[in-house]
Amino acid sequence: MIHLEKITEQNFVDAFQLKLAPEQEAFVSHPIRSLAQAYVYRDQCQPFGIYQDDTMVGYVMVIYDYDIPEYDIWHMMIDRSHQKKGYGTVALDQVLDYIKTKPFGPSNRVTLTCNKENLNALRLYQSKGFAETGAMDEDEMELSLMLQ
Repeated sequence: MIHLEKITEQNFVDAFQLKLAPEQEAFVSHPIRSLAQAYVYRDQCQPFGIYQDDTMVGYVMVIYDYDIPEYDIWHMMIDRSHQKKGYGTVALDQVLDYIKTKPFGPSNRVTLTCNKENLNALRLYQSKGFAETGAMDEDEMELSLMLQ
């Protein structure tokens, strides 16, 4: 069963073992970088391991932007050996359920960025209702969703 577990001192090293396919490495930062960001923004973010039963198969981080306010999904990735099994779809649903609890503050807006060449991720986000905002940051397009 797919589920999210908070990254802690017991499992953070498992996140370091996650790998993307070589052609995907330009799309998502490695969890080492992401966990460094999580430390810096520790009062407004939560990193998660994505688990299939007891095995970490992916990583995602939720961060709250107090200035806007909105929730952002950063660095979502599924290990190359576990892709194409539907894990990303289930994990994204669980991330959105977590955000609906408003763990850091009030907002129904969820934003993420996706490399315009990352067509699989883009299709996943669009299937969940994310829409392009028109904002771009180099090769990354911004997508946004309003939660009900």
